[in-house]
Amino acid sequence: MVFSWLLQAAQPIAPVEPPNEGQMLLELKTSLKDLGNELYTWDETAAGNQHCYWRGITCDNATLRVTGLNLSSLNFSGELSPAIGKLKSLLTIDLSHNMLSGQIPDEIGDCSSLQVLDLSYNEIGGDIPFSLSKLKYLETILLKGNRLSGLIPSTLSQLPNLQVLDLADNLLTGEIPSLLFWSETLQYLGLRQNFLTGQLSPEICRMSNLALFDVGSNNLTGTIPDNIGNCSSFEVLILGRNRLTGTIPYNIGFLQVATLSLQGNMLTGTIPEVIGLMQALVILDLSDNHLQGTIPAGLGNLTYTNKLYLQGNYLSGSIPLELGNMTHLQYLQLNDNNLTGHIPSELRKLDELFELNLSDNQLEGTIPDGLRSCISLTSFDAHGNHLTGMIPSAFKDIISLAYLNLSNNRLQGGIPAELGHIRNLDTLDLSKNFLTGHIPTAFGDLEHLLILDLSRNKLSGLIPVEFGNLRDITRIDLSYNQLMGHIPDEFGQLQELYSLFLNSNNLSGTIPQELTNCLSLTALNLSYNHLSGEIPTARNFTRFTIESFRGNKDLCGMNIGFECGHYSPHPTGIKAKNLYLGLGLSGTICVLGILAWWLWKSNQQQCEFDSDTGKTSQGFPRIITLHMDLAGHSYDDIMRLTDNLGQKHVIGFGASSTVYKCTLKSGKTVAVKKLYNHYQQNTQEFEAELDTVGRIKHRNLVSLLGYSLSPQGNLLFYDFMENGSLWDLLHGSRKMKLDWDLRLNIALGAAKGLAYLHHDCNPRIVHRDVKSSNILLDEGFEAHLTDFGIAKSISLAKAHTSTLVMGTIGYIDPEYARTSRLNEKSDVYSFGVVLLELLTGRKAVDDDINLHQWVLSMQTSVSVMEMIDPIIRDSESEFAAMSKTLQLALLCTKKHPSARPTMYDVVRVLLTLFPAANTKPAVPVHKGFSCPRYLDEYKDSRSKDDLTLGSSSTSANHLFVTFGEVISENTV
Repeated sequence: MVFSWLLQAAQPIAPVEPPNEGQMLLELKTSLKDLGNELYTWDETAAGNQHCYWRGITCDNATLRVTGLNLSSLNFSGELSPAIGKLKSLLTIDLSHNMLSGQIPDEIGDCSSLQVLDLSYNEIGGDIPFSLSKLKYLETILLKGNRLSGLIPSTLSQLPNLQVLDLADNLLTGEIPSLLFWSETLQYLGLRQNFLTGQLSPEICRMSNLALFDVGSNNLTGTIPDNIGNCSSFEVLILGRNRLTGTIPYNIGFLQVATLSLQGNMLTGTIPEVIGLMQALVILDLSDNHLQGTIPAGLGNLTYTNKLYLQGNYLSGSIPLELGNMTHLQYLQLNDNNLTGHIPSELRKLDELFELNLSDNQLEGTIPDGLRSCISLTSFDAHGNHLTGMIPSAFKDIISLAYLNLSNNRLQGGIPAELGHIRNLDTLDLSKNFLTGHIPTAFGDLEHLLILDLSRNKLSGLIPVEFGNLRDITRIDLSYNQLMGHIPDEFGQLQELYSLFLNSNNLSGTIPQELTNCLSLTALNLSYNHLSGEIPTARNFTRFTIESFRGNKDLCGMNIGFECGHYSPHPTGIKAKNLYLGLGLSGTICVLGILAWWLWKSNQQQCEFDSDTGKTSQGFPRIITLHMDLAGHSYDDIMRLTDNLGQKHVIGFGASSTVYKCTLKSGKTVAVKKLYNHYQQNTQEFEAELDTVGRIKHRNLVSLLGYSLSPQGNLLFYDFMENGSLWDLLHGSRKMKLDWDLRLNIALGAAKGLAYLHHDCNPRIVHRDVKSSNILLDEGFEAHLTDFGIAKSISLAKAHTSTLVMGTIGYIDPEYARTSRLNEKSDVYSFGVVLLELLTGRKAVDDDINLHQWVLSMQTSVSVMEMIDPIIRDSESEFAAMSKTLQLALLCTKKHPSARPTMYDVVRVLLTLFPAANTKPAVPVHKGFSCPRYLDEYKDSRSKDDLTLGSSSTSANHLFVTFGEVISENTV
């Protein structure tokens, strides 16, 4: 028996069959909705270790066990399967930037080797599972940007190796677990933008290795702990946008943080002088509180600070001269306080200053000439003060200046003609001062000017005819002055003009007929002048009521209900003879006019228009003319000029139309777009949209000249663009080598057009179908956006025979799939894809490969230059601009709309990429300051909600100025 037992014991033990992890992965796949077939390599017939070669899978070379699962940014929906817990050797799980829903399965706690868990930017709800506390090797938890609710588990404090915990942008409630503050390993704690309550515990300083503490945008109450200065490891401290009260603790100055953000609370008291000892500060934001007292002179010691935000408080006293020592300052906002005294001439030393806002204070004295040394300044706002003296002509030296607002002060003297030399100026507001003299004719040289407000001064003389050169201007306000003479006929050239206020002056003469050419004009006030004659009635002038013309006793016309032609009943002498002669001639003209009217009316009775069919009684569809270029052309003319829309005139096809080239009788070439649908079910709505679009004029928008709607075919008439579409030049039959400068100019032009639709139109217009084929290029390759304002109607018409989908595949905002809504941020996403096209030369979708997803996937493995179109890859001198443009494109295409910039922001960024913009790189952080890679996103930002974790794909951490912030490339 013993021998038998020994014999059995001597037999070899059968090896343990390794788990079939391929089958486990396939089980995981079944819970994912992979509409793009991204996991096509996950083959059910695979055997052995074949799963180690599947997309997104990493295996250990020795054991062949699955150690990595990286399926980020693949547009997956569905849920994370409990099968994830069967992969015991997983070290990394990255399913970020998808559309996963459901809850985090408890089984994830069975991944006993897990070190990194990244489920950020999905739509996962429910509670954070307590099972995470079982993962003793877990170092990083990234759950940002989901819909997680409930409390933060206190058991997370039991993770002995946890370094990064980012739960920002969720729906979490309750208090911050105090046990977390006992962690000796935690370096990054991001809890911003939740619904957390309670008070800040003094125990936060127990986290001896914590570098970033961000609890901004919650509902925290109470005071800032008095011992905050003992948090010696902190490098970023963000407490902004809560409900904190009390004073700023004095010992906060002992911190050596790069970012201190306390804005948007209810803090009182004064700014501690010791903040001037925080030498590592790059960003100091104390704005929108209830702070009082003076601005400490010690802030001048912060020589590495590039953003100082103190606006929206009750600060008093003068602006410290010492602020001139902050030589790396780029943003200085002191507006909306009670500051007094003069503007310090020492500010001239801030040659990197980008924006200076001193508005709505009680500042006195003159504007120092020394500001001319601020050569990087793009925005200077000092409105709402008590400034006196003259406007310095030295402003002409600040060639980068785009925004100048000195309104509502006590400035005197003339307006310096030198302001007309600031060619980048887009806004000039000098209203509500005591300015005298004439309006400089040099203002006609401000080719980028959008807004000019000189109202409520004492200006005299004539309105310069040179204003006719301001082709981009949208608003002119010269009201409440002492201007004389006629309204210049040249105003009729201002196709972008939206509002014109000339009321309460001494203007005389007639209202120029040329003003009817300003088809964008929707706000007009000519009241209380000495104007005479008949009010024009053509085009958009029919919309203006008596309020626009009141107080001009010699005006007549239907707008004010007073017919023209009334004369004195008792003429005498030579005047009587002249009058009788005039009446005789007038009578003859009237008779001829009546005869002509009778003939016309007789013809009209034979040719009346039928609104139901879109035809006249003679059977020809009617053309609605929105621009004078199309005047005098009938539907029959268009058919004759295009051989009945013959094939030889075709210049393009689209999903909803065919485009023809037509040379009008005047010699002007137009594009005729014939729509495939007849819109019989929403004709009136479509006509209203077209009338609105026809009034929109901008340099970077294709003008709609007119339209014709009828069962015979719906035609839209547009300006003709010589060089076709951007898609043609990048990918189509007209493909050509576009250098980087040209691509950047095209991007800027398209951005300006889209920004105009979003921010300057009333009502604002969402394009809904931004794509490279809707960006047309004129003979000078300037970009013009087309098809704006009508994409919705086109989609509705297509929906009668197919599923309604707005936009174009590859450009559609991912949020549209969830909400079925498109807004301005949807256009921003689409524009970001266009930027990627310009950078890479690739199509938005090519062989089922989505360009945006391709860039995101390549970014982790190759350099920026390897993704760039080979045609421009040799432009090494432009690499920085290309890299920054890529960053901008990825900001535009962020998954969450709130994280994307506005188009106005995009324009501002693109302008900085041109050599003439004279922008400078951000300053280096103080030598004594260092932070881990995952802190890069915060150290140069102003507590923005749109910053996310991510790894850099280039060797250099380029920074660039964008919409008031410095964004690093780690904002991808």
